[in-house]
Amino acid sequence: MSRVHFIVGLLFLAMTAGCKAQPAPQPPGSTLNRHIEVMVRAQFNVPQNYEVEIGPRRASTFPGYEAFTVTLSHGERKVPVDFLISTDNKTLARLDTFDLNNDPAFHIGIAGRPMRGNAQAKVTIINFDDFACPYCARMHSELFPATIDHYKGLIQVIYKDNPLTELHPWAMHAAVNANCLAAQSNDAYWSYVDYIHTHGQEVNGEDRNLAKSFDALNRIARQQAAPAKLNMQKLDSCLAAQDESAVKASAAEAQALHIDGAPALFINGEKISGALPEEYLWKSIDRALRDAGITPPPSTAVPTGSGD
Repeated sequence: MSRVHFIVGLLFLAMTAGCKAQPAPQPPGSTLNRHIEVMVRAQFNVPQNYEVEIGPRRASTFPGYEAFTVTLSHGERKVPVDFLISTDNKTLARLDTFDLNNDPAFHIGIAGRPMRGNAQAKVTIINFDDFACPYCARMHSELFPATIDHYKGLIQVIYKDNPLTELHPWAMHAAVNANCLAAQSNDAYWSYVDYIHTHGQEVNGEDRNLAKSFDALNRIARQQAAPAKLNMQKLDSCLAAQDESAVKASAAEAQALHIDGAPALFINGEKISGALPEEYLWKSIDRALRDAGITPPPSTAVPTGSGD
């Protein structure tokens, strides 16, 4: 289930709750909980393999309403969703509040990450990337070289890891290898990123043998390390160790940011999901530049239609 569709559904319910005929009062206890579960499943298109748990009521700041949490769970994945219910059990509502001072989109950790562009630029593009994702490869081709060339020192681009391992079995290995290179060389990291995003089929192989994919990723990492004259013994040790902790920490941060796919970009905090055409990507960058008091360069992007 797409989290975007889920949140849209939540907002739709909040906006329309007051426009619908009120249901008959329901008795407290299991019967009411069943009524809530059925409505939540129907309104938000909750997949059948997800469990719905109705939590206990608690006091709320809204007169005439109590708060409670519905937890949607599937395996280890749990998504808590807060609701309000009127004290007469007639109305279910959903209201989001946002802390402008602590928006996590403006506090993404980038210390020590490889960077492309101008380190002093006032616009930072952070891309949560999956090396095996074809849409990520498309986004990568939009950023390099077209976007970085168009803005000529006005932006910096930083990649973080969000390998979707259930879909792309070798994405984690690729991310670990990239970080092994980054530990020694910014340039070697980006050479590796460029290569993987344009040679995915070489990694997949004709027979899609995972062990062969891992061998290919290690070979490519060594190839990109050679021109940069890296310490090969140190690199080989890192490749062999396959320490996933840093990649998993980045993926956990992506989940906390409500990222449910790849690529996902944050342009000075503004989130962009999926591979967008150049003209739409540049519109977001231009907004960030204007907010920073910088006039964007004239756009040369060719319109591609309204898009989705």
